[in-house]
Amino acid sequence: MAGLVTRLGARSVDFIEELGRTSIFAGRVAFAALRPPLRLQRFVDEVFYLGVLSLVIICVSGLAVGAVLGLQGYNTLERFGATDSLGTVVGLSLIRELGPVLTALLTTGRAGSATTAEIGTMVATEQLDGLRMMSIDPMHYVVMPKALAMIFVMPLLSALFIVFGIWGGYLIGTYWGVDPGSYVTGLESSVTFRDDIVGSMLKAVIFGVLVGIISTYRGYTSAPTSQGVSAATTTTVVEASVSILIFDYFITALWGI
Repeated sequence: MAGLVTRLGARSVDFIEELGRTSIFAGRVAFAALRPPLRLQRFVDEVFYLGVLSLVIICVSGLAVGAVLGLQGYNTLERFGATDSLGTVVGLSLIRELGPVLTALLTTGRAGSATTAEIGTMVATEQLDGLRMMSIDPMHYVVMPKALAMIFVMPLLSALFIVFGIWGGYLIGTYWGVDPGSYVTGLESSVTFRDDIVGSMLKAVIFGVLVGIISTYRGYTSAPTSQGVSAATTTTVVEASVSILIFDYFITALWGI
């Protein structure tokens, strides 16, 4: 029993220390974002790699999720004779919850892991040390543009996911006999800008911060070996995914978003 308590205490201390190191790293990223030069070209390049190259998986996944919601929602609402409310069910489900959460998880698997692997490879091949020798801060030149780009693209990808999801629900609903006007009217009457859309974008921004910081931190602190890069990439996916789900609960519980 004493050994169990000792191990539990050691793991708790390690967790707090790691949380502190991650917070310090996030502060360094924020500080780097406030220092000149702007690194605008680096930021635009990262927006392309992290955002534009994720469009296909986001659009296809959004369409598929919306189609499933439309089918399941229609089968459920048909029992109560309320199929005209399908637009409300699909729209609120996607906007308030599924859109930002699934977008963040998909982006973590594609862009977050790639970010960690890229930075980790730069650590292993001593490219970051080369930048330091040339008096270029790797935090400012490499890490900061990637983290800011992740924060920037996450709400945009989430909005695109939601649009394709609503379209997928519309296609399935109208195929099974739901009136197109009723679908759109129910969606318009139930969704509010302040409570639903703004709340959804707020979630997406917070998830972007989580994925951006975790992916860059794990890559920046990875062991300079191929095994270290692999372990850091796996850790990024696990930690970011769990953090997204935990923060989603607390955001929903505290603000009702």
